[in-house]
Amino acid sequence: MMNKVYIFLLVAISMPALAQHKTRSAGDKNHIAARGILPNLSDSALLDEVQRQTFRYFWDFAHPVSGMARERSNAAYGYGSEVVTTGGTGFGIMATVVAVNRGWITRDSAARHLLKMVRFLEKADAYHGAFAHWLNGSTGKTIPFSRKDDGADLVETSFLFQGLLTARQYFDRTNATETELRNRINGLYRGIEWSWFTRGGEEVLYWHWSPNNGWSMNFPVKGYNECLIMYVLAAGSNSYPVSDAVYHKGWVQSNFFRNDRGFYGIRLLLGFDYGGPLFFAHYSFLGLSPVGLEDAYANYWEQNQNHTLINRAYCMDNPRHFKGYGSNCWGLSASDNHQGYSAHSPTNDLGVITPTAALSSFPYTPEYSMQVLRHLYYDLGDKLWSEYGFKDAFNETENWVAKSHLAIDQGPIIVMIENYRSKLIWDLFMSSPEVKYGLQKLGFNSPYFK
Repeated sequence: MMNKVYIFLLVAISMPALAQHKTRSAGDKNHIAARGILPNLSDSALLDEVQRQTFRYFWDFAHPVSGMARERSNAAYGYGSEVVTTGGTGFGIMATVVAVNRGWITRDSAARHLLKMVRFLEKADAYHGAFAHWLNGSTGKTIPFSRKDDGADLVETSFLFQGLLTARQYFDRTNATETELRNRINGLYRGIEWSWFTRGGEEVLYWHWSPNNGWSMNFPVKGYNECLIMYVLAAGSNSYPVSDAVYHKGWVQSNFFRNDRGFYGIRLLLGFDYGGPLFFAHYSFLGLSPVGLEDAYANYWEQNQNHTLINRAYCMDNPRHFKGYGSNCWGLSASDNHQGYSAHSPTNDLGVITPTAALSSFPYTPEYSMQVLRHLYYDLGDKLWSEYGFKDAFNETENWVAKSHLAIDQGPIIVMIENYRSKLIWDLFMSSPEVKYGLQKLGFNSPYFK
């Protein structure tokens, strides 16, 4: 099962950066200037540079009214510049915490920015407490993702709250701004009716509900994919919790949950053959620390690391003989491509390398991910490096480079590099009482429980 945001093709239309960004003063310490390729950087300095410039997507390119993350840096489907993304905003919130901790922006400006965002969300369309996949960044009204997908998206809402709970744990001071921010985040979290999404008490969570179309999307979330975070947050809710049965009798009970086969001599515990697109190892684990995380079904560090190693081994094997693949150029995940959009993987290989795939895998394969990073930056940087970090994807066989950046691809680069460097986001998110309770309720063990 792929994230439904990626199951059809996107048609990109060029859209320039907002004019107001050009009016910032050069002395504004919260404006992050874009830089070109810098020579002879150490590994640490290169990681700094990539995180910092990629963060511009969420800071300098944030929607001016809501502060939320735009879906992409170019328009699609004629929606223009108003489309903001719920899940991508959650990733951007975690990236904002990284930016404060690294000193790129001030703590107060970040707290105020997030408070503006949370106030906006309190007034935005919501459905039994859950938000739609896309919102209008000026009005808060739902922008339908598809004809029947015009209501709640529980997975995107979970990605959003992965970020909001991280921010709540970080902004812990007693001043008025941070206190209000925490209180409002708590109110939004308490308002999500997770139990509603069991569709009347079924032992599984459903992805969508619409006031116009009800349950007609009919998407129970089962099997191994990017959605584990949803089950953890639903179980840990202090207002509308779900039972552990939705996990053990819903999520787990599918013919594509267990795998236990080997690929390139590497054992894959869960999921599709070859592991599927690499975002499966990233989205839920921006906040959930897989270090020592285990339940009755898997060790999640082993799962994610092996998934990454299989993806790399496949690209090095390169059975379809695409140009550029190798030890310094691997990583198949969902992204734009020369035909539109697809969830790329070893079983859906179009010759497209997506930078977020290897770069968001830094915690799992630091040496191998650094090889890719140096190749992308120094060898291909004249084509790939831009004002918001690396462009979304490229295909050397087709001589194609994306013009786009996507929030859901840029955010994990910043966050997962930081988790590799300091475990900052993992430490914050895993300190949340609701997260610990939800994990323990579902039968997980973690070093964070000690």
